[in-house]
Amino acid sequence: MRAIRIHQVGAPDVMRLEEADLPAPGPGEARIRHRAIGVNYLDVYYRTGFYPPPPFPFTPGNEGAGEVVAVGKAVKGFKPGDRVAYVAGLGGYAEERNVEAKFLVKLPKAISYETAAAMMLKGLTAQYLLRQTYRVKKGDVILVHAGAGGVGQLLCQWGKALGATVIATVGSEEKAAIAKKCGAKHVILYRDEDFAVRVAEITKGAKCHVVYDGVGKATFPRSLDCLRPFGMFASFGSASGGIESFNLALLAQKGSLFVTRPTLFTFIADRARLEKMARELFAIVASGKVKIPPPTAAPLADAARVHAALEARQTTGAIVLKP
Repeated sequence: MRAIRIHQVGAPDVMRLEEADLPAPGPGEARIRHRAIGVNYLDVYYRTGFYPPPPFPFTPGNEGAGEVVAVGKAVKGFKPGDRVAYVAGLGGYAEERNVEAKFLVKLPKAISYETAAAMMLKGLTAQYLLRQTYRVKKGDVILVHAGAGGVGQLLCQWGKALGATVIATVGSEEKAAIAKKCGAKHVILYRDEDFAVRVAEITKGAKCHVVYDGVGKATFPRSLDCLRPFGMFASFGSASGGIESFNLALLAQKGSLFVTRPTLFTFIADRARLEKMARELFAIVASGKVKIPPPTAAPLADAARVHAALEARQTTGAIVLKP
C-alpha cells in the first residue's frame, strides 16, 4: 500500500508518497482501509518538529475513517466490514493502517466517511473543551479564537446550542461571515482592532467566563484580559507558536484566573470516556444543532500542497485526504 513518509522534519515538501509494507494487525489491533483521512494542524507540528517526531521515517496523521478489513487477536466488538472512525497515534496518511481497536468507534449510518474524518479530532476536541474542560451552560459568555477554523466552527455552533453568547475572533471579513453563520453573536477582526478592548465593550465590562484559544503566542497574554474573575483560559493549540513561560502572579492580578493546557489524547485514553464523548458528538450532529460542513477533499498525493495552504491560513473548515 502507499503512504506519505517523512524522512526529516521541515517544509511541506519533506512529505513524499511512497510504497510501504503493512504487517498483519497485532493483538488488540484492527486493519483499516481508509476512505477519508483527516488533516489537522497537529500534523504540521509533527512535520516541522514543533512536537518531537517519532523515529524516521514516519507517517503523519492521527484521524481517519474507513472499513475494518482484518482484526488481530483479542479484538472484541469489531469485525471485517464494520464502518469505523478513529483518533489515534501517528500513521493516518496512508491507504491502510493498523489501529489499536480501543481507539475505534463505529460510525452511525447517517455519517459519511468524509464527515467522520473531518470531525472526529475536531469534534472530540470541541466536546472536551465545552463539556469537560469548562462545562458551558446557558447564559455563559465564551470567546473563541479562530472562529472560522475547523475547531472554531464547532465551538461556535455547539456553544450557541448550549445557550452561551459566543464571541469569535477572525482574520478577515470572509471568515467573519463564516463565524457568524456558525452562531457567533459578535465577531472581532483581530487584525483591525484590539480584541480584548472589544470584548470589554461587547460585555459592558463583564468579560467572558472562558476563552478557548488554539492560536497561542499571538493571542497571549491578551486573552487573559478577556476573562472575568475566576474565568478559565483553555489553551488547546499553538497555531502562531507556543506560549512561553509566564509569571503565575498574572493570574492573581487579573482576577484569580484558571489556566489549563488540555490535550485530546489524555481524554480519549480511557475507553469508556471515549465512547461517551463520541456518543455525545454524534448526537449533537444528528440533531442538526451542529452541522459539519462538507470538507474540502484532496488526493493523498497532494498532502504537501494541503499543508502549505494550511500554514498560510488559506483554508477554512475541514480538509480530508482521499487515498
